Amino acid sequence: MKILDWYILKRYLGTFTVMLLLFIPIGIMIDLSEKVGKMIEQEAPTGEIIKYYVNFTFYFANLLFPIFLFLSIIWFTSKLANNTEITAILSSGVPYTRFLRPYLLGASIVAVIAFVMGMFIVPSASKGYKEFYYKYLKKGQQARETTNLFNQINDNDYIYVSSFDPKNKIGYNFTFEHFEGEQLKYKISARNIRWIEKDSVYRLSSYVKRQIGKTDDILEKQSRLDTLFSFNLDDLTPVSYIAETKNLFQLNKFIEKERKKGSSNINTYLLVKYKRWGLPVSAFILTVIAVAVSSRKKRGGMGINLALGISLAFIFIFFDRIFGTMAEQSGFSPMLAAAFPNLIFGVLAVYLLNKARQ
Repeated sequence: MKILDWYILKRYLGTFTVMLLLFIPIGIMIDLSEKVGKMIEQEAPTGEIIKYYVNFTFYFANLLFPIFLFLSIIWFTSKLANNTEITAILSSGVPYTRFLRPYLLGASIVAVIAFVMGMFIVPSASKGYKEFYYKYLKKGQQARETTNLFNQINDNDYIYVSSFDPKNKIGYNFTFEHFEGEQLKYKISARNIRWIEKDSVYRLSSYVKRQIGKTDDILEKQSRLDTLFSFNLDDLTPVSYIAETKNLFQLNKFIEKERKKGSSNINTYLLVKYKRWGLPVSAFILTVIAVAVSSRKKRGGMGINLALGISLAFIFIFFDRIFGTMAEQSGFSPMLAAAFPNLIFGVLAVYLLNKARQ
């Protein structure tokens, strides 16, 4: 690497780091000022509050990654342009694509960091953040569906409960059906099913088992029965943010399991997966756009570039949210929903780059 590469790369990484260090404490202070009353009211322990804000740091940084990256590049590139450093570099015969090389190297480093964080660190932080949020800040508000729950356990077994109490681990109007091929072999029903922690068994109240025969059925009844099942009651209704809390390998296994069950939330889980893969790609696209819009000295200086940068960054996030909602609420492809913001801004990046080179 040459002096020019080191010079730009250090500014790239340094400004991005400073941007994170400046805005994350601001985000923490804003969040704390809004929620401190609720924390005191719910008597949240100090240790858990500290852990919450450690997790909040990673969650917040990952959420606003496009804005931080975009603004940091525009900031230092605009300073280079205003100081006529870029003009001097390009006037010396350095091609624009050669000038762009250290930026792409910086984007590669940031993309790797974003990949590792998004796949392995942020999921753990997201779990802690969400659990604290629903335990203390949204106490009483459910983070999961609790009525009319149906689930396919495996190729042969299906369960249903009319309602589920996750706190006490009890389901009401329980039904278990076992099929062989397309034929129902037996059906178990109960007024409720409860997990008994100390005995590690399920307790069925008003238990009824009907075995389907060729000529007649065999009926078995008990007022109470303790038994074992191969499923976990919590699997009936995973929390809405469950996919966000799983790392790369856990998420792949979880999605495969939910796909076999025919989960109605499969698009939400796939969207989380594809967005994680798309985030490192966005580092390159946003870098090219930021350089293209700020590498020329403009009337109005850095302010114009920052205003344009903020606008483009929020448009990027807007598209990300719109297409994400479409995938979750309709039959729109989660892969396309995650890819569309990058595709749209990728085309914009090519256009702006060609314009900047002229």
